[in-house]
Amino acid sequence: RELGVSSEATGEEIKKAYRKLARELHPDANPGDAQAEARFKTVSEAYGVLSDDKKRKEYDETRALFAGGGMPGGF
Repeated sequence: RELGVSSEATGEEIKKAYRKLARELHPDANPGDAQAEARFKTVSEAYGVLSDDKKRKEYDETRALFAGGGMPGGF
């Protein structure tokens, strides 16, 4: 969601979206803009997860768990 790509996005699509947003939001391109800096950090964190196959798998599994109604056992 942060990178604006679908959940089926390829690694190349994720990288392309990240690079575009990073250029737009980078603190050097937006001096003094705290919102752009915060968004840049969020986008960078999202890319850090989605660009790592292991972290992305864990993220997808967690997202599927919570999208399906939360914790097993009805909690």
